[in-house]
Amino acid sequence: MKLAVVGKGGAGKTTTSSVIARTLARAGLPVVALDCDSNPNLGISLGVGDEETERLISMRQALDEGQEEHAPSWDTLINRYGSEGPDGIKLAVVSRIDNPEPG
Repeated sequence: MKLAVVGKGGAGKTTTSSVIARTLARAGLPVVALDCDSNPNLGISLGVGDEETERLISMRQALDEGQEEHAPSWDTLINRYGSEGPDGIKLAVVSRIDNPEPG
């Protein structure tokens, strides 16, 4: 299952996304949360904390500035640029996915 939460600024997308992610993870489903927002705060809402959220944001900025190389695969993206949050949720802050793998 893939879910995307979209809407205008201030509508509650981040809060809604974190509630859905943690609910699914607590039900035993594997969850990968991708924060694609221009103001990424999903890590804070998920409970990974300010410091780890800032680390993930810095990694995205380094990628956007060409200081880091994009991950060649989904697993590499999560392992290299992601973090594990409460309830086993895997989180990454991304700006784009160049070559998504089907499925």
